[in-house]
Amino acid sequence: MGRITVRRPVLRLSTSGSRGRRPDTLAVEEPLEIRVAGKPLTITMRTPGHDFDLVAGFLAAEGVIGGADDLATMRYCADTAEQNTLDVALAPGVAPPDDSMTRAFTTTSACGVCGKSTVEALRADRPYDVAADPVRITPGVLAALPDRLRRAQRVFDRTGGLHAAGLFDAAGELLALREDVGRHNAVDKVIGWALRGGRLPLAGTVLMVSGRASFELTQKAMTAGVPVLAAVSAPSSLAVDLAEDAGMTLVGFLRGETMNVYTGAERIAA
Repeated sequence: MGRITVRRPVLRLSTSGSRGRRPDTLAVEEPLEIRVAGKPLTITMRTPGHDFDLVAGFLAAEGVIGGADDLATMRYCADTAEQNTLDVALAPGVAPPDDSMTRAFTTTSACGVCGKSTVEALRADRPYDVAADPVRITPGVLAALPDRLRRAQRVFDRTGGLHAAGLFDAAGELLALREDVGRHNAVDKVIGWALRGGRLPLAGTVLMVSGRASFELTQKAMTAGVPVLAAVSAPSSLAVDLAEDAGMTLVGFLRGETMNVYTGAERIAA
């Protein structure tokens, strides 16, 4: 596994006129090339660590695989100096990614661009019936999740520069947490962890993200069977539309003791 953090010198200034040089800890951002059967699929910018989870989650979100049995092997390519190229072999009978998925550009850490060709294709890709999930969660449990997520962010404490995605059960117990410079990568790592462990669908769970709730994050949660998505910041209009259409509960602006429930309010127990 590559380095997660690096040290760099900085000039520290203040409005009072003080100045001094000191080392600062930064979150690492490096490219990861994803290949399937030796064929390049995409390049994503990520924080090294849990790369197998990242790739498994990415392929699940794109509909290439549906479970751990669809993966034969994953390995770092020996023809590269760094562990920044990962090749996936699919199980016999699993169709390779469609050529339309291949990205001739880099997916930045700021935004994970989905490989689906149309929004309609995303809406139609629903392997699990999220709307039928009977889970209930209290406002008190939801309100406690941001602090629990923050306390579990070990690398953020050193850098202040990573997003996090945490998977919780209905009682607010943390099941898995992943950090990354890209919020979409953090979610892929959590979903990949679940897929590789045979835990899909993620019924009865809450996915908590440290930033906003975009359409793409909502789609990834829906594809993994997550019934409740919560974010400390705002959702987009398209994320709300997709969550409502899929029967998901979407909570935004989860800060302190208040929150906005945009869809699926029936899952929030009085």
